Amino acid sequence: MSDLVIETTGLRKEFRTRRGGLRVAVQSLDLAVPAGGVHGFLGPNGSGKTTTIRMLLGLARATKGSMRLFGTAVPHGLPGVIDQVGAVVESPKFSPNFTGRQNLQLLARTRGIDAGRIDHALATVSLTGRDRDRYKSYSLGMKQRLAIAATLLKDPALLILDEPTNGLDPAGIREIRDTIRTLGEAGVTVLLSSHILAEVQQICDSVTIIGNGRMLASGRVDDLLGASNVYRVRVTDHERAAHLLEEAGFAVEPDHGVMRVETDRPPADITRVLGESQLWLEELTAVRPDLETVFLELTSGEALGQGEVK
Repeated sequence: MSDLVIETTGLRKEFRTRRGGLRVAVQSLDLAVPAGGVHGFLGPNGSGKTTTIRMLLGLARATKGSMRLFGTAVPHGLPGVIDQVGAVVESPKFSPNFTGRQNLQLLARTRGIDAGRIDHALATVSLTGRDRDRYKSYSLGMKQRLAIAATLLKDPALLILDEPTNGLDPAGIREIRDTIRTLGEAGVTVLLSSHILAEVQQICDSVTIIGNGRMLASGRVDDLLGASNVYRVRVTDHERAAHLLEEAGFAVEPDHGVMRVETDRPPADITRVLGESQLWLEELTAVRPDLETVFLELTSGEALGQGEVK
C-alpha cells in the first residue's frame, strides 16, 4: 500500500464554455499528500483547488490523468475507500430546529453509524456543552465545527476541508484552526484548502501551491520558507554596532529602531564581533519569509484565471 494518502498524476479538467471553447481548470497536476498531519492546498481564487477536490471525491469527472486515495485508483475504486474519507466541501445541510446532537443522531441513523461515536465527535470539535442548543442558534464557526463533527462519525483516516474558515470572524477562525490541529495530532490526514496564509502556516506540516490549475511548489512548510540569512539585531548603541559590523563585512540596514543584518556567516559571528567591543545583544532574531510572501511570489503571474482554449 502506498504511503501517500492522496496521489494525482497528470490530472486535467476541461470545461466547455458558452462560446464553444474549452476552459482548462486543472492542468497536469501532480499532487502527493503523505499520511499524517495537515497538508495545505493553496492557490488564488479560480486556481482549481475546489475542482481538484471534487474530482477526488467523484463529484466531477477528470478529463485526463489518474487519481489514487490510499493507493486505490479513483473514481472506479471509490466505493472501497470512501468510508475512510470525510469531507466538508459545500455548506452543510442541517435541520435548524434540531439541536447539534439531534442532527448528528439523525445522520448516524441514516448512515448506519454507531451512535456511540457522537460524543467523541462532539468532544473533538469542542462542542460538548453546546450540543443541546438548536442549530439555528449556532455561530458560523460552530456550524462549521458541527459539519466537521458529522464527518468524524465514521472515523475517517482522511479529512478534506475546502475553505473551512470562509466568512468566519477571528474567533471562529481560531476555533477551526484548533480543531484541525487536534485532528492532525491525532493521526488524521487533513487536506486543507485555504487562502488564509497566516492560519495555514500555523497548522500545516506541508503544502502544495497551485496557480491556473498547475502545481507551482510543494513540500514541507519549513523547506519552502527556506533558511534565513537576514537577522534582526538590537543593541544599546546602533550606530557604533553598525560601524563594527560593516567593518567586519556584514551588510547592515536600519529598520525602525533595530538593525537588519544580512550575512551567509553563522549568527554567532555577529555576537562575537559586537561582544569583542563590549556591545551586548538585546535581540538577535532570524528573519524568515512567511508563507504569504512565498505564495505571492509564486502566484503573482497566475491570478488572472485560466485562459480559454479554442
